[in-house]
Amino acid sequence: MSLGDEHETSGGYGGTGQTRTRLPGRNDDLHGGTRRGGRSSSRSLVTVVGVVVLLIAAIAFANRGGGGSSSTDDSDDSPKAAATAPSGEKPVGAKAAGIPTGYAQNAQGAQSAAANYSVALGSADMFVKDRRHEIVTTVYAPDVAVARQADLDKAYSSSEFLANIGLGKDGKAPAGQTFVSRVIPVGTKATSSSSSAATVEVWYTSLFGLSGEGSTNPVTESWYTTTYELKWIGNDWKVTDFQQKDGPVPVGRDQQASTADDMTKAVEEYGGFTYAR
Repeated sequence: MSLGDEHETSGGYGGTGQTRTRLPGRNDDLHGGTRRGGRSSSRSLVTVVGVVVLLIAAIAFANRGGGGSSSTDDSDDSPKAAATAPSGEKPVGAKAAGIPTGYAQNAQGAQSAAANYSVALGSADMFVKDRRHEIVTTVYAPDVAVARQADLDKAYSSSEFLANIGLGKDGKAPAGQTFVSRVIPVGTKATSSSSSAATVEVWYTSLFGLSGEGSTNPVTESWYTTTYELKWIGNDWKVTDFQQKDGPVPVGRDQQASTADDMTKAVEEYGGFTYAR
C-alpha cells in the first residue's frame, strides 16, 4: 500500500524480494502516461446533455410498470449487488498499530483483512520510519516482515526517491504543502481460500502527490489491482506475498480539477475508511 499506488516499494507494500512494485517517482509510472488536457466547452455541453438524458431514462425505467398493470409477480431476475454489499461477520473490534485485526477465519475475513491492509500499506504513514515498522509488523507474517523491513527502510529513505516525489530527505513535504498518499478499496475477490490460506484480489484507486501552491507533483489518482497471498497465523490473517497490476481503469469524466487549497482542505477534513465489509 505503500501499497497505495504502485510506488515501487513505496506504493508501499512490501512482499517478498521477488515481487516488483513501482516507486511513484516518475509520472509515467505512477499515473500511466501523460496528463489529459482540458476539454472544449462544446464537448462539456454534449456530456451534460448526455447525463440529463440518461437521468430521465433512469427515472422512466424506475417508474415503469407503475400504472395499468395489476401484476403482483414478485420475481426478480435482475443481477443482485450482494457481492459488494455489507454482509456476514460483525466488524472486528480489535486494532493493532491502529489497523483493524482479528478477522474471521474464512474467505470474507481474508477479504476484509486484505482491503484494510491495503489502506495501511498505501498510507502516508509508510514514509515515517517508526510508523512503517508498526504497519509492516502488523500486516505481514513474522518471517516476511523481518525479511522486508530492511528493504523497505532502504527504499523509503532513498534521497533520490524522495526528491522525485517532492519530499525532503526527512520524508516531509515542503512548507505550505501537504503530502497525500491514500488508498481507497473499491472491491475485493477471494480467488481461493481455506482455513489456513487465501488468495485475495483488491481493486482500488489511490491518491498520491503534494497538494498546495507551487507543487510540482499535484495529487493525482491511479487504479490498480493487488493480489495478496494470506496465511492464518496467530489467529489472524497475515500477508506473505503480493503482486500488483494496473487497472481496471474507468473512463475519466469532464470534471474540472480542484484548486490546491480545496484539495488540501479535503485531505485534512475527510478521514479515510479503516474497515471493509
